[in-house]
Amino acid sequence: MFEILFLGTSASAPSAKRGLSAQIVKRDEYRFLVDCGEGTQRQILQSGIGFRHLTHILLTHGHLDHILGLGGLMSTFLRWEAIEELNIYGGKTTLERVHDLLYGVVLRGKQPPMPLRLHEIKAGTFFEAEDFTVTAFPVTHRGPDCLGYLFEEKARRPFLAEKAEALGIPPGPERRRLVEGETITLADGRRVTPDDVLGPLQRGTRLAVVGDSARTDDLVEAVREADGLVIESTYLEADAELARQFSHLTARQAAELALHADVGQLVLTHISRRYREKDVLEEAQAVFPKVVVARDFDVFQFKR
Repeated sequence: MFEILFLGTSASAPSAKRGLSAQIVKRDEYRFLVDCGEGTQRQILQSGIGFRHLTHILLTHGHLDHILGLGGLMSTFLRWEAIEELNIYGGKTTLERVHDLLYGVVLRGKQPPMPLRLHEIKAGTFFEAEDFTVTAFPVTHRGPDCLGYLFEEKARRPFLAEKAEALGIPPGPERRRLVEGETITLADGRRVTPDDVLGPLQRGTRLAVVGDSARTDDLVEAVREADGLVIESTYLEADAELARQFSHLTARQAAELALHADVGQLVLTHISRRYREKDVLEEAQAVFPKVVVARDFDVFQFKR
């Protein structure tokens, strides 16, 4: 299961009720901050999630409404909060801008208060935990090195409790060893193999997070069969020409992507303050019914 907390859902500039782009993807003890718009540190405080485990920041691209909050965040780490390390991931040009912001504006000759690592990444898997991975994929927007992110549980064979009961395997370490692929010997001498109690291999939960994007045809395969798709919806179809001019999507385009990619749930963010939320929702629902418009501090959980 993956959980996502929205900290900022506005496009380009904040509104009275929406901050700038930022969201936290949670998995067990891991916290991934995806983008860090201006004011993100305050949103983190207001959400109650805290700073302690925010050691990984994934940037979709280098536009200011997606990175400017890193300056305030670093300033907070200098004086008020402590974390063990900070890893920032992004494309080459994005990290160049982040380096200028952090080292040229905030630190100005000082050392960061924690080990700070800027990881230049390209399309492909760049983070692997015991039971999930994070993969970057290319996104078309204004400028190079724009990325989306796919959080994916590793495929596994489900444990069939009814078979274990029928074989008389008691709850506890024996069942855990079978799940881990070991053959066990029961007290009466019978040998039980993993194949006796495990079902067919099944893929895990997938959550795709896309920042700003100018098109969707090159995203279909990257987000195919995602259980959750988070993506921008800056414009409505009535302003499709503006969307093309500024390399953004309409609500209808986002919904068409979800439909063609067979997505489980669509979550729209990066909402322009020129529109009413209900109009954005209605346009998307006409194409793809399983859609919501995220608000600041909304939390969604995604399961396979």
